[in-house]
Amino acid sequence: MSGELSPIDKAKFVAAKRAVDFVEDGMRVGLGTGSTAAWMVRCLGELVREDGLRIKGVPTSSRTAVLARDVGIDVISLDEARWLDLTIDGADEIDSELNLIKGGGGALLQEKIVATASDQMVVIADAGKEVESLGAFPLPVEVIPFGWQTTKALVEELLVSMDVLGREVTLRMNSDHPYVTDEGNHILDLHLNRIGNARQLAMVLNQVPGVVENGLFIDICDAVVVGYGDGRVETRDINEGTVERDRLDFVENENLFTDLND
Repeated sequence: MSGELSPIDKAKFVAAKRAVDFVEDGMRVGLGTGSTAAWMVRCLGELVREDGLRIKGVPTSSRTAVLARDVGIDVISLDEARWLDLTIDGADEIDSELNLIKGGGGALLQEKIVATASDQMVVIADAGKEVESLGAFPLPVEVIPFGWQTTKALVEELLVSMDVLGREVTLRMNSDHPYVTDEGNHILDLHLNRIGNARQLAMVLNQVPGVVENGLFIDICDAVVVGYGDGRVETRDINEGTVERDRLDFVENENLFTDLND
């Protein structure tokens, strides 16, 4: 089965497999959204079913909630959990200081709330997500539907004074309708090419009336687990200043591969 995985899927899988080592019995765990996070949820489900791992999972989207329940994870709300031990999630871009762009999958608001409510955030990614500076990936900004065109104009206006290379702002669409998030909002994608001062931009964007949250995750991520297509894994801890390298072998009968439709 594992031979059918593309190198990028192998990279996502080994990062997810390594990251679940952070999870301990009895933890309350934030469950991320996206293709890499889906691998992690499957890996956790296997530990729950086969090793008796007892955890409470708080999903960051309705998609993740469905998958978590399907694989046997006990799902609760963030309000029930109050505070989390750990959140594991993917990212669209990661810089050397472990600042992130997230929200390509549209779940950035819940993802940021859950990550911020956690003692630790671990990001899992394939090596292609690492960048020297953030911004090549469009920055998602969640906005309320009311007056979104005014909000868009205000965002475009503030970008003039920001250290960015591009300033195009587009409304994310779902076929011929505006994309709607789990919270009933829209997403503006900011095509900035390069962000010179991500911390400043994150703060200023959230001051715009109508903006709910942006996809810049600054000083939230504690460790990143980067997977490679040949099975190598690198774990970088920003607090400890450590880098661990490992290699995971693929098991031919890996049952996680049987329901691949992500």
